Amino acid sequence: MAINEQMLKSIIEDVLNEMSGAAPACDAAPAAPAASAAAAAGSVELTPVGDVQQGVAADEVLIGLAPAFAEFQTENIVGVPHDKILKEIIAGIEEEGLKARVIKVYRSSDVAVCGHDAAELSGSGVAVGLQSKGTCLIHQKDLPQLSNLELFSQAPLIDLDTYRAIGKNAAKYAKGESPAPVPVRNDQMARPAYQAKAALLHIKETEHVVPGKKPVEMKVTFK
Repeated sequence: MAINEQMLKSIIEDVLNEMSGAAPACDAAPAAPAASAAAAAGSVELTPVGDVQQGVAADEVLIGLAPAFAEFQTENIVGVPHDKILKEIIAGIEEEGLKARVIKVYRSSDVAVCGHDAAELSGSGVAVGLQSKGTCLIHQKDLPQLSNLELFSQAPLIDLDTYRAIGKNAAKYAKGESPAPVPVRNDQMARPAYQAKAALLHIKETEHVVPGKKPVEMKVTFK
């Protein structure tokens, strides 16, 4: 029997509910509307300001967010709020004397696409790609889409200090430096422990993909 996306989502929700001792998905309360999720984003507000313009400033690093970030999802896979994650990446970039520009990529939920699209629009040619579940990378426009400068694939192991270091390294690459890769923790049990939740969050992210839609520049306001 073929398993479609809706069936997979239902299976994952049932598994997660069983693990947490919650009621089955069929008995769960209706999901909160998108507006409520956006309000729960906490201390960050992303305001669309129009299609992204090609950057010309060599001292900028773009941050390419996946479609649901800080709007339909508000925290990463282990509950770290999106506002804190974004603030740390921006702080890391600014500590190196560069400027951050934030965009949303709507045509895909793939972190490689988010990062590469942002890098192509960045004046420095360097960008950070960031999914709602927390997976992150540093990309450069001259690299193939499926390649990158640094990849942080184990989202459950990325803490706020690491996100800040990612911003710093992205800025260093933009300045033409060759920094040592950001140190990352490694836990062989992280993948099996979070695999079902990661799949569910990715499905939820992909629901907000708009094929063919151009990236949108975002005004970032920390409240």
